[in-house]
Amino acid sequence: MTTPMQEQRPGQPVGPGRHPWHRFVALGDSFTEGVGDPEPLNQGGLRGWADRVAEELSARQPDFAYANLAVRGLRLQEILDQQVGPALAAMPDLVTLSAGGNDIVFRRSDPDKLAEKIDAGVEQLTRSGATVVLFAGPDWGTTPVFGQIRGKVAILNENLHVVAARHGAVMVDLWCLRDLTRPGMWDPDRLHFSPLGHHTIALGVLQALAVSHSLEPLQPKALPPRNWKEARANDLAWAREYLVPWAIRQVRHPAEAPLVPKRPRPGPVFGHGHLPVVHPAVLPAEPLSLNEA
Repeated sequence: MTTPMQEQRPGQPVGPGRHPWHRFVALGDSFTEGVGDPEPLNQGGLRGWADRVAEELSARQPDFAYANLAVRGLRLQEILDQQVGPALAAMPDLVTLSAGGNDIVFRRSDPDKLAEKIDAGVEQLTRSGATVVLFAGPDWGTTPVFGQIRGKVAILNENLHVVAARHGAVMVDLWCLRDLTRPGMWDPDRLHFSPLGHHTIALGVLQALAVSHSLEPLQPKALPPRNWKEARANDLAWAREYLVPWAIRQVRHPAEAPLVPKRPRPGPVFGHGHLPVVHPAVLPAEPLSLNEA
């Protein structure tokens, strides 16, 4: 049984610049947070593929709202425990989930067991009626160290294709996105993507969703321009949300500085005529209206 939203899923374009989604929540780790794609003007100092996708989706959707709950370093179970509940509380109609990379890379975890956990999480998300987007991991090829886990990444990817098919989720297959093997796609750490890599992934996501967009291959777009009022409001938001709490932590508890999502509540996407929003560290128990976000 499908919902009206699910009946309009990718592969069925809804017209130039139009799409059925109004509330997008991104879940995951550093990949989704945007590490490797620095942008001082953005909340959290990062941009990344999810922000780039949100910018495009919001272009002709004036009531569009976007939250990014991703936090670098989290393993799969931590992402499911900490992010799925808040995501559902935000009542999204579009959710992206990328998780398990840190388990594979740093813990050499069993890809079959990881897939079982992802399957349960995807079932919970799709039950809400939201369109869910999953990611098959990239091919590190013969890269030193990471090339040694290539087989496990491939097994997890095959499992994720099965999970996506079972739940009607959308799959973005980074392994098949061969542009990601080009020079300049990766951050110097060889673990995260560069701005060009994040741009390429954003293009892949929009294509998987069958949404018309303005992105061009290998030509990353600059951050949308801001007017004076937006710039000043964003400076105040940044100071209240990041600078002041950071300074207080350094004085009181220099060893305790837990990471929090850069966009924990759905709000207007920066760069399309809306004021940026100052967010608390966690989502409220009840979903916010777009006017509150």
